[in-house]
Order: sequence, then C-alpha cells, then structure tokens
Amino acid sequence: MNSPMHALAGVITEKFIAADPAAAARALETLATHEVLLLISSLKAQTIVACLNPMAPAKAAAVLRRLPLKQASYILARLEVPQAARLMKEFSAPYRERIGAALEPAFVELLKQAGSYAPDSVGLLMTTDPITVRTESKLAALIERLKTLPRKKLPAVCFVTAKDGELKGVIRTAELAFYTPGSVCGSVMSPSAVLHPQQDAQQARQAFLKEQTDILPVTDEKNVLLGFLAKQNLPPPADKKSFWKRLAD
Repeated sequence: MNSPMHALAGVITEKFIAADPAAAARALETLATHEVLLLISSLKAQTIVACLNPMAPAKAAAVLRRLPLKQASYILARLEVPQAARLMKEFSAPYRERIGAALEPAFVELLKQAGSYAPDSVGLLMTTDPITVRTESKLAALIERLKTLPRKKLPAVCFVTAKDGELKGVIRTAELAFYTPGSVCGSVMSPSAVLHPQQDAQQARQAFLKEQTDILPVTDEKNVLLGFLAKQNLPPPADKKSFWKRLAD
C-alpha cells in the first residue's frame, strides 16, 4: 500500500472506530493481522484502545504483540481491566514476561487477580489511565501537560504520587487557577478517600455519598495508585426500577 493510500485508509479507519468501535472491531477481526496493523498502527493510542476493547481477545492479542513493546504496553495499560486480563492470558509465556516487565508491577498484579473479581467490582469498573504527577513536581509541568489534551479529555482530578506510585493526594483541575505555576504539587494537593479493587458497586456508591465527590482513586493494599472510578461509571442498583417499569407494576 503506497503512502497516500495508507494515510487515507488510516483516516477512514479512525473515523470508523470513532463512530462505532464495536462495529470497527468486528470488521477488523476479519482481516489478517498484518492488514489490521497497516490500518491502526499509526493511529492515536486512545483510538486503538477504543478498537481493541471490544475485539475478540485472541485477535486483539495478536495485533498488540506485533506493535512495538513500548506502544503495546502503553495501550494494554489503558484497556478495560477485563479485556487487558484476557489479552494477558492469550500471550505466550515469554511475551507475557516481556510486556509484564514494561508495566507497573501493581497493574500486573491487578490483571492476575481480575478473574476473581465480581462483575460489579471496582477493579473491573475503574479506569486505568489517570493523570499523575509526582509530589516534587511543579504545577507548571502539570499545566503544560494538560494543555496538550483535547478539552473533552481534560480530567476533573489529577493524582499526586510518590516515586513508588503510592498515592499522596489529589489536585482538582478546576482549582489550578488558584495556585502559582511555581507551586510544588505536594504542597497544594488535597487528601482523598480511596477505593479498592475488591470492593463492589454498592460499597463504592456509599463512598461517593459519604465523600460528596464524583471521582475516587483506586489503590491496592500498599496504597499504590491503580486507577480511578467515576461515579457515572457505576451500574444502576439492581433493585432500582426504571420509571416505566414502576408505572407498569
């Protein structure tokens, strides 16, 4: 495929994925792995993630294995946890070891345990690509990083961690304007309650209600940041009936 045609195919594929990721995944599954790579390898990571999330694990794993290791590990860490765990099982043992070494140890452990989590657990519902900053970093660096993100991708909360990934606090994006760019992140962060992967949706609802917030960090038993859960991503309570269902009863 020549360069202009390759570029055009990439643009069409990107628009297809953006419009209907599940349909795009099904269509790409019918192609040979090298053909899929021609279409998606140059796309933005978030677009590839959107496509691989609903793709059959065997095919998604085959595609991911053919990407450069750094790119593959970055994408794997941003897939939905259940899908990422399925892909890890599809990898051969040597490749699983290679990509595991490129991932955060806490995330690798999370994927190992994912099979034991309930369907409505925090571990399976959370998002694994938080915006993080070190305690010793200056706010100016965080602000410059946020400027590179599309407006719709701006996070409501940024997470402050130590060098080992331990959660130290949070910085709400809306509050950045109140601080000088030279401020150290560790000095302006706020404490935050946390959730753990094993907790269920009901426990998460109670935590959101108690803390009066819409986003909570998720940490392991060592308080290492794994991701975050947004209140809007919680499934509705099992006993909550729709308006029309209540009328029918």
